[in-house]
Amino acid sequence: TYTYPLDLTQEMEGFFGPTDTASTGNPLSPMEMASNTTSQTEVPNSTTSLTNSINKMESLTHVDAHGKASMVDVSTKPSSTRVAIASGRVMLGPDAFQLVSNNQISKGDVLAVAKIAGIQGAKQTGSLIPLCHNILLTNVQVDLELDDEQNAVKITSEASSVGMTGVEMEALTAVSIAALTVYDMCKAVSKDISISDIQLEAKKGGKSGDWCRTK
Repeated sequence: TYTYPLDLTQEMEGFFGPTDTASTGNPLSPMEMASNTTSQTEVPNSTTSLTNSINKMESLTHVDAHGKASMVDVSTKPSSTRVAIASGRVMLGPDAFQLVSNNQISKGDVLAVAKIAGIQGAKQTGSLIPLCHNILLTNVQVDLELDDEQNAVKITSEASSVGMTGVEMEALTAVSIAALTVYDMCKAVSKDISISDIQLEAKKGGKSGDWCRTK
């Protein structure tokens, strides 16, 4: 009988626990220890895993029963007033921020152009995001505010509609396009500009009801 080196046996015990000498009187080999441990490991129930996966797919409204992308049919939903508010930041850095503050960027009035771009972006959401519906917006507001402490531009948008689906994506798209416009108009001054914290702040209407982000 081959006797395994002591150091190898000790190393295997570190992985698989102490050797069992009760049944044979001899220490188990490393291969036997590994085999025993594998046989004792609980194998996940494949049926349970499949059921959990199906349940997750059913909770995703843009995924059909076969796991493929699908547009949501909203024809049976009641029409209601929908409102969504989103926000985001563009971190300019001191040089670009100073030029924006003084309206000295060579491309023009950054805040004014970004505001119009954000409104335009909200109206194009259905063309930009594949599974979004084309929504008849009743109002879009985009506000840009200079933050002296962080050398940043804070962007806030509000989208409104009366319809069968929400306007969260429209509000988020407005902020995103406005932020990208600020970046585009300032990129010649600094390559270190960053866009961050684009997020939904609040929503109103629809089956899920009202929601507001907690600070």
